[in-house]
Amino acid sequence: MIPLSLEAVAAAVGGRLCDVPDASVLVTAPAVVDSRTVEPGGLFAALPGEHTDGHAFAADAVKAGAVAVLAARPVGVPAVVVDDVLDALAALARTVLAAAPEATVIGLTGSAGKTSTKDLLAQVLPELGPTIATVKSFNGELGMPLAVTHLDQGVRYLVLEMGARGIGHITHLTRIARPSVGLVLNVGTAHVGEFGGQEQIAQAKGELVEALPANGLAVLNADDPMVAAMASRTSARVLTFGVENDADVGAVDVTLDALGRASFTLTAAGTKARVGLSLHGVHHVSNALAAAAVAVGLGASVEKTAAALSRAVLVASGRMEVTDRPDGVRIINDAFNANPDSMKAAFMALEAMADGRRTIAVLGEMKELGADGGEEHRQVGRLVAAAGIHVLIAVGDDDARAMADAAQQGNPELKVVGAHDRDQALALVNDLIQPGDIVLVKGSHSVRLEHTAVCLTQPDTVASSRDRYRPCFR
Repeated sequence: MIPLSLEAVAAAVGGRLCDVPDASVLVTAPAVVDSRTVEPGGLFAALPGEHTDGHAFAADAVKAGAVAVLAARPVGVPAVVVDDVLDALAALARTVLAAAPEATVIGLTGSAGKTSTKDLLAQVLPELGPTIATVKSFNGELGMPLAVTHLDQGVRYLVLEMGARGIGHITHLTRIARPSVGLVLNVGTAHVGEFGGQEQIAQAKGELVEALPANGLAVLNADDPMVAAMASRTSARVLTFGVENDADVGAVDVTLDALGRASFTLTAAGTKARVGLSLHGVHHVSNALAAAAVAVGLGASVEKTAAALSRAVLVASGRMEVTDRPDGVRIINDAFNANPDSMKAAFMALEAMADGRRTIAVLGEMKELGADGGEEHRQVGRLVAAAGIHVLIAVGDDDARAMADAAQQGNPELKVVGAHDRDQALALVNDLIQPGDIVLVKGSHSVRLEHTAVCLTQPDTVASSRDRYRPCFR
């Protein structure tokens, strides 16, 4: 973090110092909300959590090296006391950015692929200068300001995910960190239940390009009509990327290897260069093109961008993370989250890897789909049947049943079983799995199937309920 005295922090966030013996002491490390992750010289923001109140850990944070606590009340250790800790974090982020005028803020949003694309950008943009990016998938009103506090004077590019659950959310984030570059990946069906429809999702995502200055850069997906239409909502320069439609940055000669890893020829600015991705799934071609468009738009050469994409590795867990066990079983952990579009992409990757091997799909329910949720799950079930998957374990309740029924109707030979939760799913897989199988694990984050996937990567793991489970349907 750019060093700020406690006095300067208090002024920036409109707070008052409490139990601070020396107001000139500098905060030199990022702000955190987990006392276990405090770095020496950092700032601990005390927020109420799901199970406890961060104020209870103020003393632990200071003991671990925090200079002070950003708190809503005195806590008996050095603190900057404010009316609202979340608002104070936003103000702190604005102050940190103002102290680093050379940093270019790159905001990205979309219904799917944000974190994977952010991680690609973090590995491509260093060709142009020092780069930092949002930690994990912290992309909301809490996580994004925390990411900004990692900024220091040497950083040239700051890549920030910007998520939204409603109209106005991205506008709020852009007022904390105004981007010079805005990247919109897609308008899908994730969170459609909260937004009310795809048109509302497009309205919300387009707030990012509306926030760009006239000398900024909008990078838009030419393959998504709702994204392409956002060009009319910005005065910034527009650069497009796409696989299916003509675009400024494109891909030709796309191929997949036996592990579902894509290779393609990157085309941009009249130049071509070959890219070989180490990431699994053809959907990463679009993510790679998005990252390439940003890099080329900022001045990187096509050749160096292609080389950086070819070196890029998986960073975030639970996103097409492939593990081969000693017994020949392959586990595909794509369980971080799920929506209809990402389900389809996962099935395509599974098909590419199958090569005659038996496939098992452990699929959790997709949340936040609204009134169309049942039909969306039935459609996913039909995709399961069409993909030639051999075993489906549907995890959840009514929507899981809808998915399972549609899959069975589409392929009567498909073995379909249901599980109430992640533990029962693990027990079922352990009972059904055979050497050489490929197992895809995917579902919405709240279904918590990442735990199931991680356990499956360890062949000695046996669910405690293995001998006691009863399938919840079928």
